[in-house]
Amino acid sequence: MAKKVRTPPPPRRVQAPQRRETRRAAGVPTRSPWIYAAAGAASAAVIAGIVVAVVVVHKNGGGGKTSTANVASYNKLPGIRRTKAPWPPEYQFLADRLLPLGLTTLPQEAVTTHYHSHLDIYVNGKHITVPQYVGINLGANYLTQLHTHDTRGVIHVESPKANDHFSLGQFVAEWGVFLNSRCIGAYCNGLKWYVNGKLQTGDPQRYVLQSHDEIAIVVGKPPAKIPSSYQFLQGE
Repeated sequence: MAKKVRTPPPPRRVQAPQRRETRRAAGVPTRSPWIYAAAGAASAAVIAGIVVAVVVVHKNGGGGKTSTANVASYNKLPGIRRTKAPWPPEYQFLADRLLPLGLTTLPQEAVTTHYHSHLDIYVNGKHITVPQYVGINLGANYLTQLHTHDTRGVIHVESPKANDHFSLGQFVAEWGVFLNSRCIGAYCNGLKWYVNGKLQTGDPQRYVLQSHDEIAIVVGKPPAKIPSSYQFLQGE
């Protein structure tokens, strides 16, 4: 009789080698959201303290739409940076943030809801780049309902659900940047924000993205001109 072959135990997880750190430093995503499934029970108590961001919208005084989600919880999520720019996409804890932000992964781009908004950020008159691949994890081969493909500041809003809505706060927190009514990142010198050239009030996190919006966040000295529109590419 042949000797029974024992199934070897699974390999122990070890610290990733320096190569992985090098990839992370270069901005290449290395972690899939699915690896967190096994840790779900351990993190349930933490997530339970954060209200899942279902975006319910209502009209504000200026005619725009705002979210009633618990946006204050966004800045408590792992990976949110209260630092100076530049802010590359934060991938290390992206999978931890998706569920509390009310975002899910998509196997491919969706077209049932599909429109674009544009975001400009100015700090003391200097334009801050919104990077490419926010919400796109190349290493894990997924994207979310909110993402960027390039550095133009164009936010792609896509969902398999009809008339799905998402807020500016969801996008910025997915990016991994601190935002509230006073600060973006480490900059807190008189934050103002505009939609299509018009000064807004309230928390910019709550603003619900609309098709062909031009959103400008300005801290400190403003630029020579607040943009009131953006020239989207044909088909955007």
